[in-house]
Amino acid sequence: MLLVFTATVFTSATLLFLVQPMFGKMVLPLLGGTPAVWNTSMLFFQAMLLAGYLYAHLATRGLGVQKQARVHVVLLAVSLLALPIGVGQGWQPPREASPIPWLLLLLTVSIGLPFFVLSSSGPMLQRWFASTSHPDAENPYFLYAASNLGSMVALLGYPLLLEPHLRLVQQSWVWTGGYGALVALTVGCAWLLWREPVGAPHQLAASASGTGTISNARRVRWVLLALLPSSLLLGVTQFLSLDIAAIPLLWVVPLALYLLTFTIVFARKPGLLHVAMVRLQPVVVLPLAILMFWNQSMSITVLFPLHLLAFFVTTMVCHGELSRDRPPAADLTEFYLWISVGGVLGGIFNVLIAPAIFDRVIEYPLAIALACMLRPALARGARSTRSRVLDLLLPLAFGLALLWLGRAVNTAEWSYGEGTTAVLSAVIAIVGLQFASYPIRFGLAVGALLLAGGLTKQSQGEVLIRERTFFGTHRVVRDAARMHHRFVHGSTLHGAQARDPAERRRPLTYYQREGPFGRVFEGLQRPPGERRVAVVGLGTGAAACYAAPGDEWTFYEIDPAVERIARNPRYFTFLQDCAPDARVVLGDARLSLADAPDHHYDLIVLDAFSSDAIPVHLMTREALALYLSKLREGGAIAFHISNRYLDLEPVLAALVRDAGLVGMIGRTAPLSAEQRASLITFSRWVVVGRQAEDLLGMGRGSLWPLIEEQPDVGLWTDDFSNLLSIFRWR
Repeated sequence: MLLVFTATVFTSATLLFLVQPMFGKMVLPLLGGTPAVWNTSMLFFQAMLLAGYLYAHLATRGLGVQKQARVHVVLLAVSLLALPIGVGQGWQPPREASPIPWLLLLLTVSIGLPFFVLSSSGPMLQRWFASTSHPDAENPYFLYAASNLGSMVALLGYPLLLEPHLRLVQQSWVWTGGYGALVALTVGCAWLLWREPVGAPHQLAASASGTGTISNARRVRWVLLALLPSSLLLGVTQFLSLDIAAIPLLWVVPLALYLLTFTIVFARKPGLLHVAMVRLQPVVVLPLAILMFWNQSMSITVLFPLHLLAFFVTTMVCHGELSRDRPPAADLTEFYLWISVGGVLGGIFNVLIAPAIFDRVIEYPLAIALACMLRPALARGARSTRSRVLDLLLPLAFGLALLWLGRAVNTAEWSYGEGTTAVLSAVIAIVGLQFASYPIRFGLAVGALLLAGGLTKQSQGEVLIRERTFFGTHRVVRDAARMHHRFVHGSTLHGAQARDPAERRRPLTYYQREGPFGRVFEGLQRPPGERRVAVVGLGTGAAACYAAPGDEWTFYEIDPAVERIARNPRYFTFLQDCAPDARVVLGDARLSLADAPDHHYDLIVLDAFSSDAIPVHLMTREALALYLSKLREGGAIAFHISNRYLDLEPVLAALVRDAGLVGMIGRTAPLSAEQRASLITFSRWVVVGRQAEDLLGMGRGSLWPLIEEQPDVGLWTDDFSNLLSIFRWR
């Protein structure tokens, strides 16, 4: 019996985590990667998850587990009609009206019922198991550990196993087979439940860790203990991705740790480990907060483990508190419902609310401080009024002292070395540890430390504007010498401009005239003044300074904030100075380009692959066919493939060979110290043409070899892609 229930819970969680990225890949080419699409999909999945938990709670309460099991078996049979999952023939998004209602309808029709059934399985199966005569029936929460283990297997298995080896159609059939196995397993669980005599002497008893009436205060605490780790998960992922290193698939690591905490704390005996985590939390959180206070540059080999360790331990404490406060098995469906509510609220706050009210990733340090306030108190006995007042006054004094210190160390008169920093850090840590026995006091002290660091943070230059959107944080920074403005997205430089009027029209960074991009324009067949150019990715607009009078330039940009920054003369003047008539088309580039006239452009430039979340749907066989349909005879397509972590050359080589085209790769020559100081950066470009004659002029003065294929990198299509095969592991 135990094996059947464990396998069923494990399988349902695995399928639940597999279907979301799989169906997202199916929809992406149809709708693009705009925020509306991702937000709608996320809210749909979250709403269906809540609906499944609510169904499990209400149905088992209202019908009893025996009758509810019969209803659920019928629901399982009906859900089989929706398989295999996929986008059916004839589903095309509207071209004029909003695609959101269409997307919601597609999600509902295609995967709504199977996803709903999967969402309800975890709490429902645990409730069934609790109604059996098995010796462990009084404490079925260990099945939740199996559920999260299944989620982790899916999380790691999709990018490592399914995505690299199977096309979407094949993935769908594998998933369908798994769903069929789940149906059989669930029917088996129902049969085991039906074998139990109604009114048998075994009753649902309160477990040792869960007694008493469920009050509203207890429900709110459950929500908060689930909300803060959910917010921390998204916050640490975004902070590491945008502010430290834009590494693809980085989100896998925090999410795996998050699921691992659930697996550990809902195992049979998490008690001693929970005490250890509570005592360890200040020891790992304070060094992280001190490091963020000083804002010192450190190797990612130090930063990543420190952030992830603090996240893991803090999440272990919150989820450990949930496990300690779990109710009797009779109330487990309500318990899971409130946990789900907390997880959903954490996601909504980070994805929808925080980008609208914060101009940087403030929700991450905020969640750290609030989570510390929810840690269990180590001080025993009743709290006096004086002690509660000190919970507020001591962190306030601590914060004011840190604010003074932060401003002092950023003044020109202050001189300090590593030794002074170490001593001050030790003093801060010792003071902070004195607060650890009092959750409110400790949480506020950590918050004061993080706030003081943020208010006194000294950047490499003056930040002229900081704006945050769905796509991340944008900053325009003026260097100390006031010679350049730099446009930074997270941790990635996306362009720069000299402020000297005599140099303002000179493209910098990877658009330099002496580099590969300059060679591309030298080699175009059509003369200046007659060229039609499309650029995917606006950045600072530096590419516009290759325009000549009479040229027609169109930029395709997905983020409206980028256009606002590029057009504001306080920050950048490339568009104003070089191509004032250039058009900027907002939206997903692939969808927008589809509306352009056929055989229209002499050059299509794709500059959207420098960050971590590369738009895969812009580099597939179908996407290349679209670009070719918009290209004039003799025209060329230029791909900017500079990326710290992904080698995109073999992907393009496979696409070029498949389409019968010619491709060459150009690299920046070694840079001098003077060039680097002038913000000239190394870059790699691949130029593609229909025949070799179209690219003859582009290799003049530099070596442009033909791009080379790698046998282990397959052909990317809308149905298949594999990021791991092009990851730079060194």
